[in-house]
Order: sequence, then structure tokens, then C-alpha cells
Amino acid sequence: MTVWSIVGTISGTSADGIDLAEIETDGDTVACFGPAETAAYRPETKRRVLEAAAKKGTERELWPDIARAVTRDHAAAIRTYLDKHRLTPDAIVFHGQTVWHDPEKGETVQLGDAQALADDLRLPVIGDVRLADMAAGGQGAPLVPVYHRALAKTLAKTHLGEDREPLCFLNIGGVSNLTYIDGDRLLAFDIGPGNALLDDWIRRHGAGDYDAGGRICAKGQADERRLTEALKHPFFTEPGPKSLDRYSFSGGFAEGLSLEDGAATLLTFTAEAIAKAEALLPRKPKLWLVCGGGRHNPVLMQALADRLDGDVVSADAFKIDGDALEAQAMAFLGARLKAALPTTFPETTGARQPVTGGKLYLPGA
Repeated sequence: MTVWSIVGTISGTSADGIDLAEIETDGDTVACFGPAETAAYRPETKRRVLEAAAKKGTERELWPDIARAVTRDHAAAIRTYLDKHRLTPDAIVFHGQTVWHDPEKGETVQLGDAQALADDLRLPVIGDVRLADMAAGGQGAPLVPVYHRALAKTLAKTHLGEDREPLCFLNIGGVSNLTYIDGDRLLAFDIGPGNALLDDWIRRHGAGDYDAGGRICAKGQADERRLTEALKHPFFTEPGPKSLDRYSFSGGFAEGLSLEDGAATLLTFTAEAIAKAEALLPRKPKLWLVCGGGRHNPVLMQALADRLDGDVVSADAFKIDGDALEAQAMAFLGARLKAALPTTFPETTGARQPVTGGKLYLPGA
């Protein structure tokens, strides 16, 4: 099969930067992992993205101008990245910036103009990576499981050793989601809040953009009564596939607590939601490979280790770049489009049949 050099890009729901990563792949396995880094949005772009997402699908008249800003920031970041690493990829995958996701209404909005980006960079760009799945009745998320499966196959031959399945990739970004792998069986779904509620709490209290190192929540005490009520949310017991918007959950139940106690309560809420997800799986995983920003919070990692039966380990321990993984996954999805291979499945998004997602935009088209 043909091996392509693809650069994947994605900015998560927290808008904390544009992740970029290059891989060489045929869409089935990864031949080589290239450079990866994160570029910051301009402060004004980040502010407008977060405000748009918080509006929960309203004020749509503002979206086109924000999309132009998102596209400009991506173009600058990609150009700098390509020049720095002397890359000439076969394609760029442009996920765009999610500001609204409502699978019940069949809506997902990733701001950005893939054609304008292709024209600017004079390179093929693959965009619209979620739309085909939703058109086929899927949730449009999560998209990464097919890449997780490719990584698991690679790891089985190198770092994992024998008999570590079933295993779960656990991504803790703004939202938390999992991919369950047991032989050829692949399941995936969004779990609940990830870092978003805690990040918002820290930001609202003027204590920074996030709880670096878990230092704030480590000083607090979780409010068990409030947690018990919040964890009654029906989403936690619904079987997958299922997906969330960043603002599907509110941290309002922590209002009135101190900075530290509120942080501890919201962190525990994330950990308990993940523990509840374990009960929805066919078998308890022997290994949880944690990706995303949440793995950098030692208090959260310990909370998960206390609640989950299997080993809870940062993906980095198995030579996986947990910061680059989602950008690498976008690149992998781009290769699967070029190879005409499915990117999502009934078991991962609820689509009626396996779906090949994405659309190719050529410069000057």
C-alpha cells in the first residue's frame, strides 16, 4: 500500500492551542512518527472561540468571522511548523475548531475554511472529518478509536507485552472519552466531563487557566453530598455510542465552595464519571492508557488509580506522545480517506454502517 506523509491538526474544546503532528502511514499502520508541537492561538482568537462555545449554538452570525480567525491562525501555525521541520506533506488534515456539538439534532460545527487553508498553503487539505459520520446517523465523535486500534497493534509487538487486553485508551481533554479494545472488538464513547469544568472553575476564580500539577485541588476536600446528586445524571448510565458537547455538563453544583474545595469536587466528579463508565464495558480493562491534558494532573491520575480495577498509566510510559496523539489521529484519518478505508464504525459512533469521513480540498479548486 502507498505510504503518505500527512500532517494532522486539531484544537480541542479548551482552545488551549493548535496541535500539529506528522506521521507516515498507509492508513492501516504507522511507518514513522514525525515531529509534533503545539502553537498558541492569538489571544483574541482564543477568547472568541471560548465565548462562541459557551453560547451553546446561539449567536451563529458571529461564526463566519471567528472561522476566518481560526483559519488564519492555523495557516500561520502550519506554515511555521512545515518550515521549521522542512516538511512537504502529501496532505494537511484540518479538523477546525469545535464550537457546537449536538448529535441529537444531527449538528456538529467545526469552524474554519478548509478551501481557504488549501489555497493559502498551496497544499491539499482534508477537512469536514465529522460530517459524513453524522449524515450516516452517527454521533460524529469520538473519531480517534481507529487510530487507537492501530497503536494497540503496534504496542502489542513492542511495549505492551502479552495479555494486556482488554485495554482502554482514556482521553481526558475538555471532555473525557474512551476506546475499549479486546482483540478485534472496538468500542468507544464519550464518558463525561474531562478537564473543562475544573479549568473553567480555576479561570473564573482568577487562579490561572488550569490547575497546574493539581496543586489547588490537592488542598481541597470534595463535597460528597453535591457529588452524589451530580452523579445521578442519566448520561452516565446510558450505553455507548454517545457523545457530548464541552458544555453538556455544568460545574454549577460547586458554586459556593472555596476555590480549593470546588476544584477538588470537580476533579472528583470527573474521576467518578470515568469509574462509572467502566461498568458499561463488556469486561473490565486490565490497562488504562491515559492521554490528553488530564494525564499531567497527578491528583486526577491517583483518583483514577484508586477507582479503576486495571493499571492506570500515562500513555507516555509506552512511548506514546500523549500530547500529540489526537493530531496524529487526524493525520491517520486523512490517510484512511486517501486509502478509501472507514474512519468510524457503528460500535464507535453509532453510524448505520462503517463510514469513510473527510473531504479533500485542492488548492485553487
